[in-house]
Amino acid sequence: MRRLIDIAPLVVFVLLVIALFSFLKRDNNQLNSVLIDKNFPEFNLTKLEDEEVILTKSDISHFPAIVNVWATWCITCRVEHPFLLNLKKESKIKIYGLNYKDNRQKALDLLERDGNPFEFSIYDKEGSLAIDLGVYGAPETFLINSDGIIKTRHVGALTPEIWNKKFVIHLK
Repeated sequence: MRRLIDIAPLVVFVLLVIALFSFLKRDNNQLNSVLIDKNFPEFNLTKLEDEEVILTKSDISHFPAIVNVWATWCITCRVEHPFLLNLKKESKIKIYGLNYKDNRQKALDLLERDGNPFEFSIYDKEGSLAIDLGVYGAPETFLINSDGIIKTRHVGALTPEIWNKKFVIHLK
């Protein structure tokens, strides 16, 4: 009995290591969203470009559309920025921004300097809409179909490959 008590911690440790390695082998490089196939959440926030204008869910009215969570402090957002500019130019899909926990003036300066791919950006200084969307950080992109339903979510930089693989299938 004493011998069993002595090796019990080792057995538990080995089982934990096996369990952790099994999670590493899973092909789940995206975070699941409970909002897939649900309506985009209600919100009441100011417009980045004009703090006097209050935006709501009804202002996202051209469907299908994407909502891209971005910030000036986000390096990966700058990597995906040229793709978003190109998407705006070559696609009929509307792109709305969700400026996340950012400085308003720095965000406006970045869009002025680098170009603005967004119809408008929702200014989410406190992250309230981002929390409702289940956002972990920036960038994240949500596709909203013609019925106003979230169809897919991508965490990380949007690229042509990801666009074609995850988003285009929902636009047909």
